[in-house]
Amino acid sequence: MKIELTQEQLNFKNEFREFVDKEVVPNAAKHDKEERLDPKIIEKLKEKQYLGSMIPKEYGGMELDWISIGILNEELGRGCSSVRSLLTVHGMVALSILKWGSEKQKSEYLPKMASGEIIGAFALSEPEAGSDAKSVKTNAVLSGDYYILNGHKKWTTMGQIADVFLVFAQCEGKPTAFLVDSKSSGFTRSPINGLMGVRASMMAELYMDTCKISKENLLGRVGTGLSHIALYCLDYGRYTVACGCVGLAQACLEESIKYARKRQQFGMGLIENQLIQKMISEMIVDIKAGRLLCYNSGYLKDISDPDSIMETWVAKYFVSKMVNKVAGDSVQIHGANGVSSEYPVERYLRDSKINEIIEGTTQIHEIFIANNTF
Repeated sequence: MKIELTQEQLNFKNEFREFVDKEVVPNAAKHDKEERLDPKIIEKLKEKQYLGSMIPKEYGGMELDWISIGILNEELGRGCSSVRSLLTVHGMVALSILKWGSEKQKSEYLPKMASGEIIGAFALSEPEAGSDAKSVKTNAVLSGDYYILNGHKKWTTMGQIADVFLVFAQCEGKPTAFLVDSKSSGFTRSPINGLMGVRASMMAELYMDTCKISKENLLGRVGTGLSHIALYCLDYGRYTVACGCVGLAQACLEESIKYARKRQQFGMGLIENQLIQKMISEMIVDIKAGRLLCYNSGYLKDISDPDSIMETWVAKYFVSKMVNKVAGDSVQIHGANGVSSEYPVERYLRDSKINEIIEGTTQIHEIFIANNTF
């Protein structure tokens, strides 16, 4: 099957690339150094309506098709992995509300999320529960018209600035999802700093100490937190992370070509060295393969093919490994300069490793893919 982008998708690709080159790339090093996103870039994302890229037009969103969503995340990933991570977790929350929320929840949250008035974040992981998500210890008890939550979440992307959190807790002994406002009584958060990569993802730990929320903030039904809501969210998360990996690898390739063209060694340009040519050729082929895997996943989502879930696992598995190799080779091409913060490939290498951990580690992907093949 040959996948060709429509003219509209090509137009979006040009628009997204222009935006990233103008607004994102120049600020990426600053984001990494300061370990925070400049509020101005978030305002730019709001102006372009990108925070509503995955939300239907009836709620004020762009309602992009899946391939266009992938292209947006690829371009943002090319510019700054932390900016891309904002769209990932924000979209996970928005789509969960769209899919499983009540009409009141949809009308209350989605227009504000589409405009960027409120930011969403996904709160599943805990200090003792990561891949084993069903073992979360955060607890929710119904008391009259309210749920009382107690627990501790960790590794919450954009947790420092989010306004609404999709929190997973045990309720009646079953994993259940809740919408928790950052201003809720008994809710506090603290920043996580010093990360190896994607440093401006503004990670936070969340603490719920007798946190009181309305019973109307239950999302879906008791017991559907993992089986329905989390799996649906994570499918979107894996897809956008995979596309972001392709963009990050593309950034590595472009920097490698630029450096190899200007660098002189042994009386000739580095680009003329056949070993360097081999490394760049492998980058090009791997990136093209990864991009097609992502396009295929997006296409299957657009036609509502159930195989899209498995193909998203495959795409994310391949590209998260691929981008680490590409980033490593990019640093190697740069030599000593490659480990200096004066060159972006140093940051790319650090950022690339994070992608083998988030939205399911490489090993979890291997287990899932194998178990669904045999």
